[in-house]
Amino acid sequence: MPEQEQDQRQKQGALRRIFQLIPGILLCGVVTVISLGIQAAEERVFDHPYIEALVVAILLGMAVRTAWEPSARWRSGIAFSAKQLLEVAVMLLGASISFAAIVASGGLLIGAIAVTVVIMLAVSYGLSRMLGLKTKLAILIACGNSICGNSAIAAVAPVIEADGDDIASSISFTAILGVLMVLGLPLLIPLLKLTATQYGILAGLTVYAVPQVLAATVPAGIVSTQIGTLVKLVRVLMLGPIVIGLSLLVARRRKAGAAREGTSKAASISPFKLVPWFIIGFLVLAALRSFQLVPNIAIAPVTKTAAILTVVSMAALGLGVDVRVLSTVGGRVTAAVTLSLMLLLGLSIGLVHFFK
Repeated sequence: MPEQEQDQRQKQGALRRIFQLIPGILLCGVVTVISLGIQAAEERVFDHPYIEALVVAILLGMAVRTAWEPSARWRSGIAFSAKQLLEVAVMLLGASISFAAIVASGGLLIGAIAVTVVIMLAVSYGLSRMLGLKTKLAILIACGNSICGNSAIAAVAPVIEADGDDIASSISFTAILGVLMVLGLPLLIPLLKLTATQYGILAGLTVYAVPQVLAATVPAGIVSTQIGTLVKLVRVLMLGPIVIGLSLLVARRRKAGAAREGTSKAASISPFKLVPWFIIGFLVLAALRSFQLVPNIAIAPVTKTAAILTVVSMAALGLGVDVRVLSTVGGRVTAAVTLSLMLLLGLSIGLVHFFK
């Protein structure tokens, strides 16, 4: 009887926790639906979205948070959406990556892209720290600029345990510059006398999101679009090793801190916690996709689900952001992101002239 009563209490406690999540999740869902509607309207008018739904979700969430501070009834569901749903979304993104397509692009180009990403990670991080930004915010900006913008920020954030203010700050300013890149990058084609291949490489190296790469390269022709998408996929693939490296670094620092407090606590840290579960899932899905064990018919729904969950998470982040915090770091964040992007553009221009 005592065991049955304990099981019953545990079940009731679990159900209570689930019901506590519902209001916040529903609120994030409403913001998500509105954001997706705005993106759909952009696609009908402009054929592609200049501002993606996840950026709109952050901005709408911040607007709601400015006018109304959610009470405890809403906060648990908002926090769940910002963390756990985001981790699921990152894992599902692995199904969109194929190692075979990456290898087919050639070793020289892959190596050049990898070196560019590593250099820009170090430079962006160094610039951000020089401008006085916090370590976690500097990491988010560096990953966003160097790898794949909002998606990289969203993937790295839970690993380094970044707070909502840092995530929203880095995504907001990165998103603004991402739109400007889509609009302005085609102007470099006649200015720098770029071939279709060169422009595709340049777009793949500098534009943040895959949809934005398509938007930036379609005016230049199908060759630029194919090359740009391929280069972009290589950059996205760099996200896995970077996140695993950050996971190991964070785990090592935790272990060192635990060791200073006592050997028993340090010994309790499991080696299985070195790499987050969702990153392992990401790599497993990518491997399954590469070996064609994921049915082609399932790829589009999985990718769509990941995209929607990411928007829900961004809505949650916006709902948890205090705009006053953004105003204190806005100038420095803008400077860090802008300078990093300009350096990335310069390095990429040099690289595309090498690939004649």
